[in-house]
Amino acid sequence: MQYVLLIYQGTTPLPNTPAWDTLAKDEQKAVYADYAALNQDQRVTGGPPLGLPENARTVRVDNGTTLATDGPYVDVKGAVGGFLVLEAESIEEATELAARIPAARHGGAIEIRPVGTYW
Repeated sequence: MQYVLLIYQGTTPLPNTPAWDTLAKDEQKAVYADYAALNQDQRVTGGPPLGLPENARTVRVDNGTTLATDGPYVDVKGAVGGFLVLEAESIEEATELAARIPAARHGGAIEIRPVGTYW
C-alpha cells in the first residue's frame, strides 16, 4: 500500500537560516545523514523540494471570482514543508519511517495518509 507522508516543518531549523546555527554541528550532520538515508530507501519516492511557505500564494474562488493572497493557507508553522510517498505493508511500518524524519524530532510533525482512489 502507498502512504503519503506530509512533513510539517513547524519550528524545525532549516539549513541557511539563523535557526540552523543553533543546532550543534553533530546534529546538523545527523539531519543531513538522516535525509540521505531516507532518500536511499527503495520504498521511498521523494517529493521535489518545496519553497518556503512565506513565498507561497494561496488561491480561492468565491462566486466565480479568483482571490489570490500571498503566503500559505495556514500559518507558517502549520505549512507543509515537504512530502514523500512510501510503499509499506502497514501504517505501523509508515510510522516507523516517519519517526526517522528529522522534522519529527525538531519541532515539526509528520502526517501519514494512505493513498486513496476517489474517481
